Amino acid sequence: MTKPMPLFYFSITLAICSSALYHFVAKSTPSNVNFTVSLLVTYAVAFTVTLFTFFFFPAKNGVVAELKQLNWASIGLAIAVVGIEFGFLLVYRAGWNLGIAAVLTNVVASLILLPVAVYFFKDKISWVNIVGIFVCLIGLVMLNWKR
Repeated sequence: MTKPMPLFYFSITLAICSSALYHFVAKSTPSNVNFTVSLLVTYAVAFTVTLFTFFFFPAKNGVVAELKQLNWASIGLAIAVVGIEFGFLLVYRAGWNLGIAAVLTNVVASLILLPVAVYFFKDKISWVNIVGIFVCLIGLVMLNWKR
């Protein structure tokens, strides 16, 4: 079954734009504000925005029926999101460069996920993908090259 093309392009565009906005905003968060207070406001707004999305993606069987279908992944995702938020707030407060921190974490996370994707999800990688992995590794070396 093929996926609808508009959703294919919209989804990746949304992810890219949101990721760029995320890093810009995380770097712009005042360094003197308490992490927990900052994230409480962040998650309160996120909760409100998520409620608003019900207008576009209603729970056809009702919220309770949807909740019953959830598994451990929702809890794992919540833990990961909080880790990402705290991690990047710390990264930027520690003085990391905006572009380098984002690229470094995404490339290393992708390299960590590669064997997971192959083993657990049976993703296939081609020789072009392998070349791309080496390009990423060379890029990491270049990003951290002392001038």
